[in-house]
Amino acid sequence: MTRKQGIYESYLKRTLDVVLSFLALIVLSPVILIVAILVRLKLGTPIFFTQERPGKDEKIFKMYKFRTMTDEQDANGHLLPDSVRLTSFGKFLRSTSY
Repeated sequence: MTRKQGIYESYLKRTLDVVLSFLALIVLSPVILIVAILVRLKLGTPIFFTQERPGKDEKIFKMYKFRTMTDEQDANGHLLPDSVRLTSFGKFLRSTSY
């Protein structure tokens, strides 16, 4: 059973979400740029890590995050354990995320 949406849900919520997200992106863009430069200098490329996750109604979406680990591999080409690949800068980035 679905409930009837009010005026706010039908017309205002999406617009308000888009406008506030756009404003937040503008305000936070200097911080995002600085973090991107630091990730590039300390960890190399790619700067972003993508992960697929289920969203509303189990619809899959891509989540973009700053990379926090290196791509170090052993002699056989297998990635080293996470504890080895996680840098101090990566630990700092993770500690500041929500």
